[in-house]
Amino acid sequence: MEPEEESFSLEAEEAELVLGETTTRPPSGTNAPLLKSYTYATPLPTALEPDQECILGVDEAGRGPVLGPMVYGICYCPLSKADELANLGFADSKTLKEDERDNLLEVIMSRPDLIGWSVRVLSPMDISNSMLRKEKYNLNALAHDTTIQLIRETIASGVNLREVYVDTVGPPESYQRKLENLFPSITKIVVAKKADSKYPIVSAASICAKVTRDDVLRHWIFAESGMEDTISRQFGSGYPSDPKTVSWLKSNMDPIFGYPNIVRFSWQTCKTLLETSGKTVRWPDDDESNSQPRISALFGQSNGNDKELAQQKKQYSTFATKGNPRPRPQLMQDMALRSVINF
Repeated sequence: MEPEEESFSLEAEEAELVLGETTTRPPSGTNAPLLKSYTYATPLPTALEPDQECILGVDEAGRGPVLGPMVYGICYCPLSKADELANLGFADSKTLKEDERDNLLEVIMSRPDLIGWSVRVLSPMDISNSMLRKEKYNLNALAHDTTIQLIRETIASGVNLREVYVDTVGPPESYQRKLENLFPSITKIVVAKKADSKYPIVSAASICAKVTRDDVLRHWIFAESGMEDTISRQFGSGYPSDPKTVSWLKSNMDPIFGYPNIVRFSWQTCKTLLETSGKTVRWPDDDESNSQPRISALFGQSNGNDKELAQQKKQYSTFATKGNPRPRPQLMQDMALRSVINF
């Protein structure tokens, strides 16, 4: 089962993506249409000493929904201050209400001396484009690569990481071995299920990721013109198995152009709706015109029986000679291009 087809199962406080207004916005949000993924990172903690050993946690928000970005967050602090961070009251963001998460992010932001953090916001378009590559690249691979990128960027900024805790994506054992091989300088790497509820540093990372995702959705800017005042924001949970979300997808699908940029169009739910309710658009191809040689003639293997293919291949030949001029393709004629005969 692909990650985007996970069953709909959420705590009551996450049953709707109806987000209230907050007094302040996190600096990790965006004020532009989210067409490209981006990273936000804080400066290093002001009290961090050179080469001081640090602990780091990794978690994500928005893996399963068909709407909006997926956000990966990291949070780090001096290893000697891990207990102080734990006493700030962090918990798995999924167990907290929206205002509680917002308050905890304000706590994180109020301690620039102790805590550093960053998030990678993956746009719905980039998620879909990644998953629709010709080469296999699923959501697990995207999640792993994003985690690796954030850890590498943190090390490159000068942070001396000694312990890393990651909420797993896929089998934790193989994921942990992968990270250990990539980061041999880190003395302790733990990849575990439910790490966001076991390790306060991962819980803090989950707060950064979840509040950022909520803010991006709350203030979503449609890249498509004329949609701000016409499209509903009653998304349901955003999960593909939620009837309210499916109803939203049906109501806001253009039968020709599909969905606005808030939707992850690679999700099977979207594919099915487009196939069953969308209009079929047929594009004419080269095979419908006998007046032009097929571009495939350049790559075809002629066995002597396919005279048409051999003739087209001859027409596409790049060079001509004075003694053997060849017909120039119509494209070259249209562009007024001349064949090179003499060098």
